[in-house]
Amino acid sequence: MEPIIAKGPPQPGVENMPTQTRSRIARLCRTADAHYQCGEYALAAPAYREALALAEESGAARPLELSSLLNNLGVVCKYLCAFEEAEKAYRRSLTLAEGVLDPDDPQIAILYHNLGGLEHARRHYAAGEPFARRSVEIREKALGPGHVDVAADLGALAALPDGQRRFVESEPLYRRALAIFEHAYGPEHAEIAIVLANLAALKHAQGQLAEAGRLYRQSAEMKEKHIGPAHPSLGTTLHNMALLARAQGDEAEAAALSARARSILEPALGDGHPHVAACQTEGPV
Repeated sequence: MEPIIAKGPPQPGVENMPTQTRSRIARLCRTADAHYQCGEYALAAPAYREALALAEESGAARPLELSSLLNNLGVVCKYLCAFEEAEKAYRRSLTLAEGVLDPDDPQIAILYHNLGGLEHARRHYAAGEPFARRSVEIREKALGPGHVDVAADLGALAALPDGQRRFVESEPLYRRALAIFEHAYGPEHAEIAIVLANLAALKHAQGQLAEAGRLYRQSAEMKEKHIGPAHPSLGTTLHNMALLARAQGDEAEAAALSARARSILEPALGDGHPHVAACQTEGPV
């Protein structure tokens, strides 16, 4: 199953800080963002940690500034499977945000979305559902049912019953998210590719192998075009395509796809990451 896309609020403003500190934090955030966009999470995390430390040491950071930095650190820690650090960062971020924002503010929804995604990554699917449902509730109320942020929340929510094999519940949520994204973005977009990958995994789990293959291929082509050939999200889809090819008896195709998935995931995530281990053992991700 495709990891839930974590969401980050706008980068923190640091107007109240000394100019030198403000400039250093801004540079660190730009560096971290660039690594994050390429899927280079191990390089993004130290930059976010340093930016957060500088903001805290300055004594001039406002609660939402710190909340934003903590959230962004939580995002990359989740992708690195540093789950305890991610949870600590997200929960502290949420506490800070709740201290100054209305409970139904869309920025609060971002953190519920990400807490749900963290539980998904831990495979604690039932534990993640209340967070994901709260995120949908907040943003539907604030933004309307057809907003792309609501679609992202729906896709995140869908992955949680999906992980519990409640496919009758999860597929309509994926389909609704897909329809909103396609209406907003047209037929191709990175968010669409993620939903297609999750629908493919759902069909794969249901034994609908031909449909799963079609959706995996569509997702992989879109990911390569929109997020690049070295992004770990593409590697995940290629690995799942390898498992599907093996299930269909095409060992040559499975070997080629698996090798390509490893060539993406190993340098991006490191040997100790569960997705890399899954590739090495030919297990699911």
